[in-house]
Amino acid sequence: MITPSAHAFSLDDGDLEISVAAVSDRGRVRSVNEDSYLARPPVFLVADGMGGHRFGDRASSTTAHVFEAMIPADQPTTVKAMIGAMREAHRRVRELAGDEQAGTTLSGLALVKEGGDPFMRWMAFNIGDSRVYKYAAESGLEQISVDHSAVQELIDDGVITRLQAESHPERNVITRAVGSGAEPDPDVWLFPIGETQTFVICSDGLTKELDDSTISQLLAAAAGEPGAAALSLVGAALEAGASDNVTVVVVASTLATTMSSIGNTSVLSTYLESTLPREDRA
Repeated sequence: MITPSAHAFSLDDGDLEISVAAVSDRGRVRSVNEDSYLARPPVFLVADGMGGHRFGDRASSTTAHVFEAMIPADQPTTVKAMIGAMREAHRRVRELAGDEQAGTTLSGLALVKEGGDPFMRWMAFNIGDSRVYKYAAESGLEQISVDHSAVQELIDDGVITRLQAESHPERNVITRAVGSGAEPDPDVWLFPIGETQTFVICSDGLTKELDDSTISQLLAAAAGEPGAAALSLVGAALEAGASDNVTVVVVASTLATTMSSIGNTSVLSTYLESTLPREDRA
């Protein structure tokens, strides 16, 4: 586990404090951990590599290193910079693998600020089936990202239920990946920074073993402490069998506002209109 770290930002609309912790484990079955993560502002991400012993871990670590190198630490970034890093990661992983089949999922959060907009925003993003969740004691757990997977498409088409998806033979088949196939098309969501927010970014090694109700209960028991939350989530997945690598990044933020933190979203309207969750698109 990385030692939980605290970070502070002075914003136009208040002071933002962020605490983050990450835990990654190879699990009970796999001999190699093919997951990687980055957990420092402004980017928090998880990458779950594919390609076996030769390439999976290298694909995910290459992706994390690209973001670390291209996105400066401790200052907000932009949507354009984040998309650029995704494209560069895709190019680097393809170059690494050559003719071999290799790739990685990618999911995470970033603090972004676009020109002309006075407010910093959260940007959630994903390629593949690693996930981003938002948790609040009042409303519980909410999955922000939408899986890019064969079973998610069957769910969207009404062919199977979410319960049936858990045992479907194609439950491990993803439809988008960094470094595999054509340049990936990420899903992106932009939303305001709230007064108190907790996020979980995880590889599917967590969600294969724990349902959303269990994840929510463990977050509630951790009482907003990222280190305790990350340890308990990975520990519960290990106790459940952990047939895959398990990686969890927990981000908790508090905004002491001096004015409205929502502000005028018109500057971001082109992004917001094109990055709605799948079920809300026309």
